[in-house]
Amino acid sequence: MESYKTLEKIFYKINDLRQTQAVLHWDTATIMPVGGADARSEQLATIESIQHALITDESINELILDAESKLDSLNPWQKSNVIEMRRRWKHASAVPQKLLKEFVKAGSKCEMVWRSAKVDNDFKQLVPALKKVVNLVREIATIKSKTFGCDQYTALLDQYDPGRTTQDLELVFEDLKQFVPGFIAEVIEKQKSRSQLLPLQGNFPMEKQKRLAKEIMKILGFNFNYGRLDESRHPFCGGYPSDIRITTRYDESNLIPGMMGIFHETGHALYEDGLPRSLRGQPVGEARGMSVHESQSLFMEMQVCRSRSFLKYFLPMVKQEFNVDGAQWEVDNVYNSVTKVQPSFIRVDADEVTYPAHILLRYYMEKYLVSGEMEVEDLPDAWDQGMERFLGIRPSSDKEGCMQDIHWMDGTFGYFPSYTIGAIYAAQIAKAIKADKPNFYSDIEQGKFSVIKKWLGVNIHENGSKFSTSELIKQATGSELDITAYKDHLKHRYLDEQEG
Repeated sequence: MESYKTLEKIFYKINDLRQTQAVLHWDTATIMPVGGADARSEQLATIESIQHALITDESINELILDAESKLDSLNPWQKSNVIEMRRRWKHASAVPQKLLKEFVKAGSKCEMVWRSAKVDNDFKQLVPALKKVVNLVREIATIKSKTFGCDQYTALLDQYDPGRTTQDLELVFEDLKQFVPGFIAEVIEKQKSRSQLLPLQGNFPMEKQKRLAKEIMKILGFNFNYGRLDESRHPFCGGYPSDIRITTRYDESNLIPGMMGIFHETGHALYEDGLPRSLRGQPVGEARGMSVHESQSLFMEMQVCRSRSFLKYFLPMVKQEFNVDGAQWEVDNVYNSVTKVQPSFIRVDADEVTYPAHILLRYYMEKYLVSGEMEVEDLPDAWDQGMERFLGIRPSSDKEGCMQDIHWMDGTFGYFPSYTIGAIYAAQIAKAIKADKPNFYSDIEQGKFSVIKKWLGVNIHENGSKFSTSELIKQATGSELDITAYKDHLKHRYLDEQEG
């Protein structure tokens, strides 16, 4: 027990450093001046190095070994904590500190180059910085694959979705490759019979959007005593459970994208806020990987906030705040607008049906980049071909093509699949909640979100990382990863035109 208590203290320190790092990342993405980039990359690299030194200290392995030998004296939460400590130790100890620091600095600098290269639509400007990041990712993936006894991509995937393998993904993505293109075509044909959409364009001042966003976030359950809302080029939810940082981007001529981004990020935030408070600072008290995290954001955005029931509640607020009215702001027109299926170039603005095609493209691109089957210079052409293969369109610029996402710039390889696995989990969770709570849609229509929040808390949030991902989802929904539930959801909403 003494070894376990010592480990707890060490991981509390590591968590403090990670939280500091999270706020610096938020600052980098929101308000840091351009001139601060070099210093910020050094700061982030230094913090990463200190964390790395703490977790890879020669005493840690001995402490974990001793704790593992005395698991019978630990309670279930503590046992799971030791398992998570071991996994994190393996990831950290596999990578030399010098290599890690170089990787963090390269990612931070590449992100800043990307910001200007994207604005300039100049991929060549980005190539040297991104090549360095990709080469370091390959080096780290090779080292970790030997440590974990798996392929390179699985070694990266495990950082974001513990326990998931490339083989698991292939089974799911091969199914989606067969399903998605034909389904997109079927839905587009079906939607031709809908009434002509009335445009939702207008004048939506940013300050009013912020005011409306904060109001609906509170109603959904977000506590502004422990979080804030800001703007960034790329919407995200960062910070840590008692200081949650949501960002979005606004379009003053179109209200919907900014609001949908906020609904999505609020789902992430509610998960963070709902994690077990008594275990904050410990690995077991953190979210159960990014697929589960994305399930929470996509559940909120897609299952709840794109429903007719939510729009019946939300649109009167829109009309009051912006003094808009008319047929275009009636529920049917807005619902048809937010569920319209149309292949488009930008992932974060993609509709629910075409979204998995964007992830399929990124999954194969990054897998080939990691393996060396593709080089950074090949990205624009490969991207254009992939967009045509999965969505039947070709971007006119790299800005709306291979430079649109931030993930690869800071070395986040292995994350993209979490979005689609999360969407599948979200469909399973919605199915389970509806079976358990028959008033699901009527509660939403009346703005009663506490029942949903409580269900998520009991079945997902409060469990932290006590269980494996498969165990957590099976306990919550009755089955492990179930692509059938996801496809059924899409068919019900887009072909049968049912509420869900």
